[in-house]
Amino acid sequence: MSDDNRHESPDDAPLPEPLRFFGTTWVDRSGGYWARRAGLAVLALALAVGGGFLLKVSYDGLQLADGGGIIQLLMIAAFAVCTSLAFTRTLGGFSRPHEAGPADSSWRPIRVIGFVGVLLAYAVRSFVEAPGEGMLRKDYEHRLERYARRRSSRTGNPAKRKRKKRR
Repeated sequence: MSDDNRHESPDDAPLPEPLRFFGTTWVDRSGGYWARRAGLAVLALALAVGGGFLLKVSYDGLQLADGGGIIQLLMIAAFAVCTSLAFTRTLGGFSRPHEAGPADSSWRPIRVIGFVGVLLAYAVRSFVEAPGEGMLRKDYEHRLERYARRRSSRTGNPAKRKRKKRR
C-alpha cells in the first residue's frame, strides 16, 4: 500500500483518520461530539487555571527563599515567553500537517515550561472545532474527491465499448 492509500477500506474507499478524544465522530459530528468538545474545552481551561495557580505558588516560594529581584524577573520572563511561544506554536500546529522530527523535539522543553499556553491553545481551538479537525477534514475530503474521480473513470469493461468509426 502506498502512503496515500494507507487509510482505505477493502473496497478502496478512503476512511477518515481518528482524532484524539473524538475517534472518527468528527466526520459527521455524531456520538456526543459537541458535548465532548465543550467538555474538553472547559477541562483545558480548568487545567490552565490550575497551572497558573501552580506557577503562582512556585513564584511565592521563590519570594520566600529571598533569591533576589533578578532571579524573580528572569523566572517571570521565562514563563511568559515560553507560554506565548507554546501557545502560538500549538495553535498553529492544529492547522498544518504535523512533522515529527528533530525540529519538533527541540520545542518540547518550551512546551513543558509554557504548558499553560498549550492548554489555552487547546481550549481556544476547541471553541472553534476539535483540535486538528480542519486539517484532517481537508485531507479526507481531498481523498474522497480523488476516490470519486477514480471510480467515475471506471465505467464498465473497456473491451465491450463501442468504438467510433474512422472515416
